[in-house]
Amino acid sequence: MKKDIHPKYNKNAKFSCACGAGFTAGSTIDELHVEICSNCHPFYTGKSKLVDTAGRVDRFKNLLEKREALKGKSAKKIKKVQKKEK
Repeated sequence: MKKDIHPKYNKNAKFSCACGAGFTAGSTIDELHVEICSNCHPFYTGKSKLVDTAGRVDRFKNLLEKREALKGKSAKKIKKVQKKEK
């Protein structure tokens, strides 16, 4: 095996987040600055934000509402409604 090919592992590397939180972990880098961490990530905090710049979410919700309203109707009526939307 070749000697000295692996980077030095630091058990107490300092990580700092943009939200101000800091913690230590093992890494080959001594200091690391991250944009998001477990203290501010929506998955861990439960405060999910929905960023919708193009209105895609609203269009999807409208589509679901229309499909629910058309449940039980014939295929011809559904096709007519879809053509009118375009």
